[in-house]
Amino acid sequence: MPLNVRNPGTLYLMPVWLGNHGGTDQLPPENVILAQRIDLYFCEQEKTARGMLRRMVPTIDLSRLEMHRLDKETSAAEAMRMLALMKDGRDAAVISEAGMPGIADPGALLAGAAHRSGIVVVPLIGPSSVVLALAASGLNGQHFTFHGYLPVKPKERKQAIRRLEQDAVRTGAAQLFIETPYRNDALLADLLSTCAPSTALTIAVDLTQPGGSVRTLEIAQWRIEPLVLGKRPTVFIIGSWPM
Repeated sequence: MPLNVRNPGTLYLMPVWLGNHGGTDQLPPENVILAQRIDLYFCEQEKTARGMLRRMVPTIDLSRLEMHRLDKETSAAEAMRMLALMKDGRDAAVISEAGMPGIADPGALLAGAAHRSGIVVVPLIGPSSVVLALAASGLNGQHFTFHGYLPVKPKERKQAIRRLEQDAVRTGAAQLFIETPYRNDALLADLLSTCAPSTALTIAVDLTQPGGSVRTLEIAQWRIEPLVLGKRPTVFIIGSWPM
């Protein structure tokens, strides 16, 4: 049900860095200006959000900020109550744990509720690991699907990998997905054991961070050149080389 908020403010989707390295030179000045002004934030972890805002504005007065938890457990009713705080022209911002809010992120719940309530949603410019990985992959940037997380159980995960590989072969579309960092190497092992030797696999690690990389090889080559990912943030892409 649409929310009756008198003269609501604007909901900004405020991107942050993809890791612990980087300064304000990596963000547009508009983001920093808004961080200086806005005092209402929705975030997964308050500690992380405060740290990101401190990186944007070293002199920020954190005590004046009002923060509300927005995570995968947030209900639609709770999202509506959050939006009610934006009455009388009060602007607010969503901050993700890393990168762009709303992409593999619970910020999408609040953005959807805002649209249904007639509240303007404005995405700010900033890093998205999914888009950066695809752009550098050399795979199909015209036709692609992002799947988020694959199943946790090994048998179901391998079945999902087979389906994605079949879709990539059938349609030519790049198939993107991510994993909780501590399961990266288990997922990579399943990819190498399940996919056909000629399937292309992109592994994008620690994007925008020191030592980060994007590399696309066929499965047969990855088997020869094994990679240990550890707990580094990674985007995986299955695809085929453009014709």
